[in-house]
Amino acid sequence: MGTSILIIIALYFAVLLLISHFVSKKHNDNDAFFLGNRKSPWFVVAIAMVGTSISGVTFVSVPGMVGKFDMTYMQMVFGFFFGYLVVAYILLPLYYKLNLTTIYGYLEQRFGFYSYKTGASFFILSKIIGAAARLYLVAMILQTLVFDQWNVPFYITVAAIILLIWAYTFRSGIKTIIWTDTLQTSCLILGVILIIWQLASKMDLDFPQLINTISESEHSRIFVFDDWASKQNFFKQFFSGVFITIVMTGLDQDMMQKNLTCKNLKDAQKNMVTYGFAFTPINFLFLSLGILLLLFASQANITLPEHSDQILPMLATEYLGLPVLIFFTIGIIAAAFSSADSALTALTTSVCIDILNIDKENEKKAKQIRKKVHIGVSIAFLIVILIINYIQQENILDTIYKVASYTYGPLLGLFFFGLFSKINIRDKYVPIVCVLAPIISYIFEWVLFSLYNYNVGYEILLLNGVLTALGLFLLRQKSSSIYLK
Repeated sequence: MGTSILIIIALYFAVLLLISHFVSKKHNDNDAFFLGNRKSPWFVVAIAMVGTSISGVTFVSVPGMVGKFDMTYMQMVFGFFFGYLVVAYILLPLYYKLNLTTIYGYLEQRFGFYSYKTGASFFILSKIIGAAARLYLVAMILQTLVFDQWNVPFYITVAAIILLIWAYTFRSGIKTIIWTDTLQTSCLILGVILIIWQLASKMDLDFPQLINTISESEHSRIFVFDDWASKQNFFKQFFSGVFITIVMTGLDQDMMQKNLTCKNLKDAQKNMVTYGFAFTPINFLFLSLGILLLLFASQANITLPEHSDQILPMLATEYLGLPVLIFFTIGIIAAAFSSADSALTALTTSVCIDILNIDKENEKKAKQIRKKVHIGVSIAFLIVILIINYIQQENILDTIYKVASYTYGPLLGLFFFGLFSKINIRDKYVPIVCVLAPIISYIFEWVLFSLYNYNVGYEILLLNGVLTALGLFLLRQKSSSIYLK
């Protein structure tokens, strides 16, 4: 089994390298790396963004969460769509109007130097934790399936995966990723469809029976309106979905960098709306897979692992046969690479432009700095993944969203305050506000649970953003000029 998976990885990686070679043959300068020369077809970007959003975590965590949370995750997914509309028609016009390379350049124009650096720093922190967590899960799966058999240490496995991703992204960055992620999105969606087909075949279900089996399952519940204390309450999930999308897509350089490669604003908006529509049925597909996995395990009297993230990997590798193993391997690798390669490029872009200001250097020196940063970010990925491995969590997707609620909160407050007010602030105190807001939010969450046994969900993101905006209001200058006209 280990050898088969290794062969699949090798062949898959060879295809990615081939794509990288052809894409970077003519353009491998900084403009290609950061913005893809602004020539990406919108429909290709839309497909690529699906792969970036899904990641290896979604591939295993979303099916795995069905046993504990049913299909209530769809409440958040419905909120995602409305968040995408906000991004398409409020944030994208702003980014294109200002002709930005990184979206945090807006904060400098709106507030000043310290706000700009603070926003970029929070993105870098958020993205490196989130992307490393996603990649960690896939690395653990490959470690268990392949490299443990050969006594390869986990850190070697992680280093090898990151090296592979670096190899096909270091020349042309986002220009290459637009095309490799399109391939990878197609592979992971095809993978989950084929796994569902194989499961249906093993349970002797035709298509109508498959639909009935999923809809009649005790885990098919989507909506929760009656329990306000639950994290799965509809209003908590829905509005959390809206704001998580705004911050993790609209205020995230990783996701927006793909949009900024489109030829114009109209194309970028078509991409965003199309991507938003597609994301809903794809997540429903993953949750349906989760129901089928539980039913199959029940019928076969299989004892499921304690950690929900291990359900799909265990069944795919031990009980569902070689075809499912192949589909699972291709899907998980595609999901992992499409998410990690995009994050690696976005982090390199933000560090280069927002922190090191290489856009003020000549092209030759800027290119040299960019290559060094790309290596440095890759090493940082390795270190964070090893830390996550030491800590460990049961459901990585839940952990990612929880961390995002704290680290993206200041970004939400900064952009919200900038867009919907005309107030100038004392810029040099902004870092203090952005650090205090998550700390106060955490204290608030702890008090609610300790005194009232109230479980705060991802809505802590909204509180975090509101506290940041209030802090900025307290920093207002006595005389404020109008910024947005």
